[in-house]
Parts: sequence; C-alpha cells; structure tokens
Amino acid sequence: MTLRLSGLLLIAAVAGLLGSAQALAQNAYIPNSIDHNVSVIDTATNTVIGSPIPVGPNPRAVAVTPDGSKVYITNSSQFGNGNTVSVIATATDTVTGSPITVGSGPAGVAVTPDGSKVYVANVRDNTVSVIATATDTVTGPPIPVGRGPLALGKFMQPLPAPTFAGTPGFSNCHGQSVAALAQQFGGLNAAAAALGFPSEKALQTAIRTFCQV
Repeated sequence: MTLRLSGLLLIAAVAGLLGSAQALAQNAYIPNSIDHNVSVIDTATNTVIGSPIPVGPNPRAVAVTPDGSKVYITNSSQFGNGNTVSVIATATDTVTGSPITVGSGPAGVAVTPDGSKVYVANVRDNTVSVIATATDTVTGPPIPVGRGPLALGKFMQPLPAPTFAGTPGFSNCHGQSVAALAQQFGGLNAAAAALGFPSEKALQTAIRTFCQV
C-alpha cells in the first residue's frame, strides 16, 4: 500500500461518494467545517437529504468503506472533540459510537480496498494513524512520516484482483477454488488469514466474484 502524502492546502469541504449494489443513487457526504456537521446530497436529484449530521469540530476529509456501509469523517480542530474521526452509518445517516481519537490535526483519510483498515494523515504531528474498521479502534502507535502530511481523495494503492484455482465461467470453478485453498492452507479460515482477507465470508465473496457466479 502506498500513502501519497503531499503538502497541499486542504479545501474546506470534501465530498465522499457512496454507492452500493442495492442503491440506484449515490449520496455525497459533505463536511461543513464551520458548522461542525455533514450534509448528505442525493446525487440523483442534487437535493439535500434530511438534516445535517452533527460530528466533531472542524470536519475536513471523508472516506467510505467499499461496501458503502460506513463513512469516516476527520475532525481537525485541536479543541473539544477534535483530533478525532467520526463514523457515520449510512443505513441511518447517524454517527455510531464515540469519536475515535487519532493524531493531531487529522487532515486526510482513506480506506483499504478490502475495507479492513482506515489510514488517517495527521498534519500537526507528522504521523499516520491506523483504524481497524471491525472495531473502529486505533491499532498500534502512529506511523511517523514527513512534515505536514495532507491527503485529498483516494491515496490508497488498489490491490490486484485475486485469482484462484478454478476456471471463471465454469460451474465447478467455485468448488475447485475452495478445494485447492482448503488443501493448501488446511481450511478456508486459515486461507483467508494467509491471503489477507478479513474473514472467510470475504474470501468466499472474492471467489464468487472471480468465478463469475
């Protein structure tokens, strides 16, 4: 994974686009840095949905999980509940849990392609914090980087699409792929852990996607 951190001026509002297989429309999540809340826009109609969602002080950056279920908002102020990340559940457009404390001046955020981690660039203490999405807690100490790290938009290098033993499009593709992984790793749980998937379910989803079933 490559973190592309650059000394750019951070814009006051950054849009996070949300899409899912179940939804025909996309929603844009807009941090309002002065009002300390997030507006949600239905991009199909270009209208605001509901009331603004209260978050921490001076919200700046947005990242959405690959499955579209959660939105992560950085709260950049040094005061109140600043230096935190708020998590919005998109099913209800409400904040879940308490703000997650990260480094000083969180200015950029991105989710890993598998949705398991969130990386936060902290501009004031020159670090990157890592959040585990399964628990929404920070894992390990902040990672030291260069001075004044900022990041806008996607800065996570995408992973190559996984391949498996079966032949895509054939009815036995899934079975062959599962059998090969079970034989190699001693079970699908072990295979998922070894291959970097957050769960056996995620591995099974990747196999079905690969097999086109």
